[in-house]
Amino acid sequence: MLNMFCYQCSQAMNGEGCTVSGVCGKGPTLSRLQDNLIYIIKGISAYYYHARELGYQDEEIAAYLSKALYSTLTNVNFDEEDFLKQALEAGMMNLKVMQLLKKAHIETYGEPTPTEVETGTKEGHAIIVTGHNLKALEELLKQVEGSDVYVYTHSEMLPAHGYPRLKKYKNLAGNLGGAWHDQRRLFDEIPAAILGTTNCVLIPKPSYKDRMFTTSIARLPGVKHIDGYDYSEVIEKAKSLPKLPEKPGKYKLVTGYSTSVVRSIANKIKQLVESGNINRFFVVGGCDVPTKKNEYYRRLVEMLPKDTIVITLACGKFRINDLQLGDIDGVPRLLDVGQCNDTIVAIEIALMLAELLNTTVDKLPLSIVLTWMEQKAVAIFWTLLALGLKGVYIGPVLPAWLNNKDLLEILVKNYDVKLISTPEEDLKQILKVEK
Repeated sequence: MLNMFCYQCSQAMNGEGCTVSGVCGKGPTLSRLQDNLIYIIKGISAYYYHARELGYQDEEIAAYLSKALYSTLTNVNFDEEDFLKQALEAGMMNLKVMQLLKKAHIETYGEPTPTEVETGTKEGHAIIVTGHNLKALEELLKQVEGSDVYVYTHSEMLPAHGYPRLKKYKNLAGNLGGAWHDQRRLFDEIPAAILGTTNCVLIPKPSYKDRMFTTSIARLPGVKHIDGYDYSEVIEKAKSLPKLPEKPGKYKLVTGYSTSVVRSIANKIKQLVESGNINRFFVVGGCDVPTKKNEYYRRLVEMLPKDTIVITLACGKFRINDLQLGDIDGVPRLLDVGQCNDTIVAIEIALMLAELLNTTVDKLPLSIVLTWMEQKAVAIFWTLLALGLKGVYIGPVLPAWLNNKDLLEILVKNYDVKLISTPEEDLKQILKVEK
């Protein structure tokens, strides 16, 4: 295991990279903390990009990004404690940018409401849209309106079905597939045109490369990129392909549990908690990883007592969102609050519960079990820590930059961060907290 790896300047050892300690004087823990801050900034940048795309800007966020990035340059800041403070500051800035993006989405598309989403196909030509970009999706829906070209969401686009001004489009047909990593199989099997709109696109197989397109921030080698929002080429490609059959899905998915929807049943939730009918809330989700270890999350949810509520979000929800968990006196036990861009909704629900139950967010009967992979997940993680949430479970494996012993000890000691083990053991420890 490398203590560190830094090759950002000409001081790098042997012109290759500093792997034990920095020639500049930077130690391995400081190096990891700088990497950590950069990853948070990457997450914030993703959210801010989407907000700006819809015309929403915030000078404080823009100024913060330049300041934080500057601090990671060579020979600028050697203070480990300061980088820990900066990580928490970045977590709060990520909260601010998620609030801005939520406002942009709701004012543009309306506030989501619970919506059943088909997982089968309609008879007609097909376009699959993957990524997170709601604006790209709507512009496409406008252009296929009235035709026999149907648009299907994939992965993080599933929550689009909950927005009133998006689900009004009759050509929005349903959702195909699950998390981002199934796309090379799914896109190979279904004769559809494909539009990749943001992160989470994969290098395509030759079998569908000629019917894949990118737009917005996404780019793939050898794949046609569309600047702007004229998707006529995508539509023509879809029309040149065989029609999909009318084929019902094996189940329907429900998405669209916005903050206001949960707030509308807040008093009922309070009564159910006070009467003991709801004993604990779980947040289970995050950025899914295509490994057998991620079967953990489904097994955990399947084992949960029936007096628990599960809040899920991001593509990790596809591990569990087909489960029929039922309800507790009319309150659904599984609440899908959206894509990773909608994590603010889960946070707002937690803050609302704390107010409702007259406690602080860290004292709530709430357990957070996350799967992480990419940088937006890191930004969200530090938002949780900055808000005072402790005892967060993370897995299935640690991101590589976090395998520094000192950095992990800081997270465990200061924030009681826990690494997942087995569903049985973790659930045993979580439920023991109640007693």
